[in-house]
Amino acid sequence: MKIETQCLHEGYHPKNTEPRVVPIVQSTTYVYDSTDDVAAVFDDPSKSLIYSRFENPTVMAVEEKIAALEGGIAAMCTSSGQAASFLSIFNLCSAGDSFLSTSTIYGGTVNLFAVTMKKMGIECIFVDAEASEEELRKAFRPNTKAVFTETLANPALAVLDIEKFAKLAHENGVPLIIDNTFPTPVLCRPIEYGADIVIHSTTKYMDGHAVQVGGVIVDSGRFDWTNGKFPDFTEPDESYHGLIYTEQYGKMAYIMKARMQLMRDFGCYPAANSAFLLNLGLETLPVRMKQYCENAMTVARFLEQSDKVESVNYPGLSGNPYYERAKKYLPDGCSGVISFVVKGGRSAAVRFMDSLNLASNVVHVADIRTCVLHPASATHRQLTDEQLVAAGIEGGMIRLSVGLEHIDDILEDVKQALEQI
Repeated sequence: MKIETQCLHEGYHPKNTEPRVVPIVQSTTYVYDSTDDVAAVFDDPSKSLIYSRFENPTVMAVEEKIAALEGGIAAMCTSSGQAASFLSIFNLCSAGDSFLSTSTIYGGTVNLFAVTMKKMGIECIFVDAEASEEELRKAFRPNTKAVFTETLANPALAVLDIEKFAKLAHENGVPLIIDNTFPTPVLCRPIEYGADIVIHSTTKYMDGHAVQVGGVIVDSGRFDWTNGKFPDFTEPDESYHGLIYTEQYGKMAYIMKARMQLMRDFGCYPAANSAFLLNLGLETLPVRMKQYCENAMTVARFLEQSDKVESVNYPGLSGNPYYERAKKYLPDGCSGVISFVVKGGRSAAVRFMDSLNLASNVVHVADIRTCVLHPASATHRQLTDEQLVAAGIEGGMIRLSVGLEHIDDILEDVKQALEQI
């Protein structure tokens, strides 16, 4: 099936007389006929449902759909994008391990990696995504277990050279984990370019309506966990009676370990109703992404012509440094998010934002409604000046998430706000 059809039909396949729309299974628990039946499932949770702390029929239908959209073998939904980022790494790293991450990632993820996970004894080595392969190779250490990055960086909008990072990760025997939130699988499927694990904040474009917070981890099923670097996958798990993930689950070892160990212990699983709402967003995702891209391109070109704007960063513009790379990895569009710098720095940026009438000043992005944010004051506020520079953020930078309003109304709002600077 083409992706437009997958968005409507994957994940849930009703049988004769069953509901056409995926039902909300609003239950925390499931009934068994015998004690032996329960014991068998606790030995191997993949046999049946146990408890809605880490599996639920409504959520599982959405997991299957997203896995199909990304071209993965399986997926696990989480209660937020941050949870997906954390679990994707923590499934691989223990105290004393390290992993690489590009420095242009979302500010909240920078804090998670540089501060919180550091307290757990896991070191994040930040690298420049545009560094040469030779420089990047030097960053790997014997204890490095993964490489993490974003397809389209938030809010720097740097387009990743996925194949370069996949090559370097695999040369060093570790998986490449990519946050594909902004493009969604409609615009880019990183697994096709060598990524091993794909994550999303489903709160953003996948939902699209700002009604649920969620995340997801998709396993490509392609990485070889038996290469000697991941004993947690190849040695007995005593918390599951000596089960060995690579032997029991083969290509699904990564995602099953994440569910059986981490979701069991952390319990950051979304509610059935949240998954139901997410599924509604997924059903219209291809139609929405096309319009987001069209509207954003028009706004980006308008901003380029303004004498109040210092620079516009949108990979779809021919003068953008990532234009050629975007044509390769994002041929159908670069999402609806634009970052631009107004002349006059932070104070001018704040004046512009406070003058908007249609656009909402919210801590959100990738909504059906146009919204705006000042990264240095909000999502990246906890970063040091040095980290802000590394993330590609200036005081006058504004992140504009172009919505689905009529383009004339969006342009009029931006125009009148720029006149206030």
